[in-house]
Amino acid sequence: STTSASGPTRRSVTITNDTGRVPWSELSWRERGARTTQQSANLAVILLGLAMTGGVATVLYLEVFSSDSKTAVYNRAFERVRTDPKCIEVLAGRGKGGEIEAWGENRVRNSRFARDTIASKSETDGIGTTHMRMHFHVGGSLATGTVNVHMTKRRDESDFKYHHLALDVPGHERIWLENAEAWKLDKRSSGKMFGVRW
Repeated sequence: STTSASGPTRRSVTITNDTGRVPWSELSWRERGARTTQQSANLAVILLGLAMTGGVATVLYLEVFSSDSKTAVYNRAFERVRTDPKCIEVLAGRGKGGEIEAWGENRVRNSRFARDTIASKSETDGIGTTHMRMHFHVGGSLATGTVNVHMTKRRDESDFKYHHLALDVPGHERIWLENAEAWKLDKRSSGKMFGVRW
C-alpha cells in the first residue's frame, strides 16, 4: 500500500489493477512505469485490431466488392450466359423458361453467387498486361456445360476487358459471347477461295 501526502492509504498501482483513477502526480516512479506499460500494451492491442480490420476489409474489397474481383468477374460472366438466347436454348430449351444455374469445383449449384470454389488464375505477362482466366459450370433442364473466361487489363487500363467468353456444351459447337480473336479469323477466311489464299 502507498500513502499519499494528502490522503488515506491506497493500494499500490500495478499493471493488472490500474484503473486510471489515481492522478499521475500521485504515482510513484514504479507505479508510473506500470501505468505506462499498461497503456502501451492497450495501444498495441488497439493498433493490432485496426490493422487486422484493415486487412479483412482489403481482402473483402479485392475478392468481393471490387469490379476486378474474381467474384465480380464470375457474376458478370454468369449473367451474360444466363441471359444469352443461344445459351438458354442449349441449356434449358427455347421458350421452356428453365432456370440456368452455375456452380464451381465443389458441385454446389447456385444460380446467383459464387459461394463455392471457382477455378481461376491471374498472371501478368512480359509487357505488363494482366490476364485473369476462369472457368465454372452451368446447367439447365436440358444440358450442362463449362463457361471459359479470359479477361485482360493492360498496364494503362483500370478495368478488365473480355478477351474471350465462351460456353462449351458436349455435343454442341462452342458458343462465343466474346472473342477478341474473331477479327483474325475473319481476315484469314476472307482472303481465301476454295481453300486457297488469293
